[in-house]
Amino acid sequence: MEQLKTNTKLIALLIVGAVAWSFSHPDLLTPQAWHLFIVVVLTITGVVIDAASMGALCLLSLTILCLTQTLTLNEALSSYGTPVVWLVFFAFCIARGFISTGLGSRIAYFFVSLFGKSTLGLSYSFVVSDLILAPAVPSNTARGAGILFPIIKSLVEEFEGTSHDPSRHGRIGSFLIKVAFQSNVITSAMFVTALAGNPLAVEFAAGMGIDIGWTRWALAALVPGLFMLTVTPLIIYAIAPPKLKQLDNAQSRARTKLQSMGRMSFHEWIMLGTFLFLLVLWIFGNQLGINSALAAMVGIIILLFSGVFKWDDIVKERTAWNTFVWFGSLITLAAQLEKKGVISWFGTIVAGAVTFDSWMLTFFVVVIIYFYTHYFFASTTALISSLFPVFLHVILKAGAPPFFAAITLAVMSTLSAGLTHYGTGTAPVYYATGYVSMRKWWGLGAVLSVFYLVTWFTLGTVWCQFLGLW
Repeated sequence: MEQLKTNTKLIALLIVGAVAWSFSHPDLLTPQAWHLFIVVVLTITGVVIDAASMGALCLLSLTILCLTQTLTLNEALSSYGTPVVWLVFFAFCIARGFISTGLGSRIAYFFVSLFGKSTLGLSYSFVVSDLILAPAVPSNTARGAGILFPIIKSLVEEFEGTSHDPSRHGRIGSFLIKVAFQSNVITSAMFVTALAGNPLAVEFAAGMGIDIGWTRWALAALVPGLFMLTVTPLIIYAIAPPKLKQLDNAQSRARTKLQSMGRMSFHEWIMLGTFLFLLVLWIFGNQLGINSALAAMVGIIILLFSGVFKWDDIVKERTAWNTFVWFGSLITLAAQLEKKGVISWFGTIVAGAVTFDSWMLTFFVVVIIYFYTHYFFASTTALISSLFPVFLHVILKAGAPPFFAAITLAVMSTLSAGLTHYGTGTAPVYYATGYVSMRKWWGLGAVLSVFYLVTWFTLGTVWCQFLGLW
């Protein structure tokens, strides 16, 4: 029955595509560009309505484009050889080391043992843990759902139970779940390698002559990101405070867990050393002449030959291979949209609707529209791949500073995922616990969205000007 529903959605998309295909193309586009635009729109629509898996939809799109001679086979497969695609793949494999060695859990338990005396302090332990893992774990789902969520859930169950008894509801569960989710969203916006879709934004910006890079992204997002991580738990604490504010067992439980884990294993030390080494290479890679993807390759080699994981583990890393397929496809589609003039054409239409005499007013309006458009997307990557190039083109044409325009849209792509319970991969995992109602989730998301926008437009602007990244 479920498969029938899925097939029905896909068939409906194909019928819509066939009808649109027969329409006359706009005067400013070639037939190939128009057909490419149709396929891209339907691909993103398919992702949003879950007509099929993203990888399958992307592969279907490339196949259709080749069969109709809209793209050549070389054009369709060209992006799979780009460093940015391999960077994401290698980073997923490196993240496996954090989970398999237990280092990720050890880091989380360590901070719980330090800050877990109160519910607020406990929430900050997960904030700090996520922040430390973010540069090296390119999936917010891997960090939030794979590493931190099991620990959070076990702690919540200890103080609140699993049956959601009304008498115990709201003790710490709702608060910790929302803080953990929102901090996961913020850390995902602070580093190129913290979210699979971030390198896609970097690639799009590079196609317009804007160099973001790992270091420049991290520097630009550092101060506003740390400020948001510090204040967000306080806002949630004020709006939806936990009933249980002081904890008795969290710190002792974390210490017990750490004791049961024993001393750090050889593989954990290797993983930690490799992580720190990779940070150095990613930060100073430009000066050393080492590309970020090459640095990740070095990390993979160290972990492979030190026995942290085996080659079979890489072969079996389904998430990495799945991401490799759809990520490469999306880069191809975006690059071809730019090459064939579709981005310029669509940007002109959008610009005509929202452009004002002041580039700053245009910038604010476009960024705000872009941010709240995430209500209609169930994937941050889908938002980036479909709208980032278009909106960036509009604000650049209006005269906005190139780097600040690009980094603002890149950061907002991720921060906007905090609006709903489906906006990014971590959201449904946390929401499914039942500790936070949909009304409260959306309400807090709306309040925090204003805080994020105001913080970036004020502190983020001043900080980037101070760094000379304006």
